[in-house]
Amino acid sequence: MRKAIKIPCIVFGAVAALPVLFVLFLTAAEYRPEETEAALFISRDGVSKPARGGALTVVSWNIGYASLDAGQDFFMDGGKRVRPESESRVRANLAGIRDYIAAAGADAVLIQEADYRSYRSYYVNQAEALAENFGGTAAYAPNFRCVFVPFPVPRFIGPVDSGLLTMGRFADAGAERRSLTVPFEWPVRIANLKRCLLVERIPVEGADADLVLVNLHLEAYDDGGGRETQTGELMELLYHEYRQGNYVIAGGDFNQNFPGIDEKMYALKDTGYFKPGTLSEADLEPLWRFAFDPDVPSSRLLNEPYPGDYAAAQVYAIDGFLVSPNVEITGVKTEDAQFLYSDHNPVVLKAVLR
Repeated sequence: MRKAIKIPCIVFGAVAALPVLFVLFLTAAEYRPEETEAALFISRDGVSKPARGGALTVVSWNIGYASLDAGQDFFMDGGKRVRPESESRVRANLAGIRDYIAAAGADAVLIQEADYRSYRSYYVNQAEALAENFGGTAAYAPNFRCVFVPFPVPRFIGPVDSGLLTMGRFADAGAERRSLTVPFEWPVRIANLKRCLLVERIPVEGADADLVLVNLHLEAYDDGGGRETQTGELMELLYHEYRQGNYVIAGGDFNQNFPGIDEKMYALKDTGYFKPGTLSEADLEPLWRFAFDPDVPSSRLLNEPYPGDYAAAQVYAIDGFLVSPNVEITGVKTEDAQFLYSDHNPVVLKAVLR
């Protein structure tokens, strides 16, 4: 009788211990980047230099790991999906993203959510594929790396390696990953993003200064405090670089609406879903400027597939640029791509280094 009772108890105890052991394993394997690390250079073939007084075109695009096209929804935004239905869907989106970038003729491209090797995008190496097609210099910095993301249950996100990719025509003086504050505590932190800035330095012809390109993707799914802290850390870096005499262009997904947008067009339809913060020009040092397009949404909510109409979808203006006073903005446009390949539309900045 004792043996008959003892064996089920042992089995039950072992099963009950598995989740604890798994959390301990994830804790031991947690991605813990240093405050500053060298970026991974996928290629380093850029040869030209930006010139003082010359025109410059920079594209920023959150590509949604080539998986969040117009036909997708996502569980974190109130939808149901964890990943697309097939690898071919990912590759088709990646091909569309690649072709747009090639046609844009940009001097530099700042990509967010480029998967390096992730289950959610069928392990398609998007960073290397885009870099190979673009040519020039390409630097990568991970901001989401986990051996296994154990949610949602039972359709897990699984293994993830994803991050920021900066591609350019120019010869660089180096690139580094700068860690941002992580707003989450253990155990949520262990399988969550470790946000960062990808900072690349490019010597400017005709000036004893660098063009500092900062690729960013700030916090999304926290209570807002993380975004504010990370925004402050971003500003501190940008101001420091400008005080050193450099030209500064920061671009990416701020996860905050830009100031002065049409409140009716971008009004929240349901406050139970993702709520972006709001950037304020009043918080900027003198002559610093945001560069964004208020007329075309840069992002949509993934609570459902895109209905084909901006007015019918929950949309945001959260992607764009912040530039230093010595960078003249000559144009900025969000491409009306109708979220065909990603839940974000690309944003194009045209500028002159003064």
